[in-house]
Amino acid sequence: MAAIELDRIDLLLLAALQQEGRLTNAELAERVHLSPSACLRRVQRLERDGVIAGYAAQVDPERLGLGLQAFVRVQLAKHDAASIEAFAAFVQQWDEVVTCHALTGDMDYLLQVAVRDLEHFSRFLLDRLLNQAGVADVNSSFVLRTVKAFRGMPLPGR
Repeated sequence: MAAIELDRIDLLLLAALQQEGRLTNAELAERVHLSPSACLRRVQRLERDGVIAGYAAQVDPERLGLGLQAFVRVQLAKHDAASIEAFAAFVQQWDEVVTCHALTGDMDYLLQVAVRDLEHFSRFLLDRLLNQAGVADVNSSFVLRTVKAFRGMPLPGR
């Protein structure tokens, strides 16, 4: 998929929306010095072109009782198409998995996992990941503290 050509105003719109996705169109237009109608047209174009993929609330995991986060590197036992498809299907079903990335190198996947506590993580690891998904090896690292949280994608020219 090719990158979309973005001008200075598009980048300002994206920066503002990544920081505060609940801005009204009037507030957004004022921030980027456009009329509300021109601002709306640009945002709609960015949505239509897939640059803006969606809108979501940022939720504090600790307020939900999810006090433990881990990164789990996974190596599959088999690498045939059926095994890879089965693993991907399992991951989609597990609410504890926040993100899953296929990797290069000695491990096949990197999972970001959010759970209540170590017992919850243990049950997830033993009952789901190791028991169901055709996994040969895992390596887990627990988050001690977050130094920099995700605040949006880096924008070109900024």
